[in-house]
Amino acid sequence: MAQRIGTASRHTSESKVDVTIDLDGTGKSDISTGVPFYDHMLDALARHSLCDLTVKAEGDIEIDVHHTVEDTAITIGWALKDAVGDKAGIRRYGDAAVPLDEALAQAVVDISGRPYFVHTGEPEGFQYAMIGGHFTGSMVSHALESLSINAGLTVHLTLVAGRDPHHIAEAEFKAFARALRMALEADPRTGGAIPSTKGAL
Repeated sequence: MAQRIGTASRHTSESKVDVTIDLDGTGKSDISTGVPFYDHMLDALARHSLCDLTVKAEGDIEIDVHHTVEDTAITIGWALKDAVGDKAGIRRYGDAAVPLDEALAQAVVDISGRPYFVHTGEPEGFQYAMIGGHFTGSMVSHALESLSINAGLTVHLTLVAGRDPHHIAEAEFKAFARALRMALEADPRTGGAIPSTKGAL
């Protein structure tokens, strides 16, 4: 399988984001978004997907973290799509269930080229929870949806159980990462073929 490294940039009046991703890395990360809890989640994403990830983002976080979180997720999605190429030889599908104390999240990923995101199970009120002083619970779904749509992924993410907002967010990011890792892996039984009856993804 050829080297799978992608880069992308998104520069707007609200943020400036530059991303590099290596799908065949070891989970190393160099993350700086100005939003500490988001940095923590993106570090977990890299670590558990085994993708090396560099993110440099500057944004108007003095107004709200929303623009920076969203634009960073969009840019990671673009870089991932760039890196995965024609998807020849990959497993395509991945699934994972990840616990964190009382929280349990399940993610299923299809590197389908058809963007779709389904997210269920978060408790009412989670979207308003402030995590780390800057990051609201609603940003978890928004970030992962923005990443998935712009990478061309079909994702079903379910929170099975959870009470603590930090644990919920981290379990969801890690489940997504582990499922993505599986879907991106080379499948030696395909002989390098694109895993679709259509011959294209």
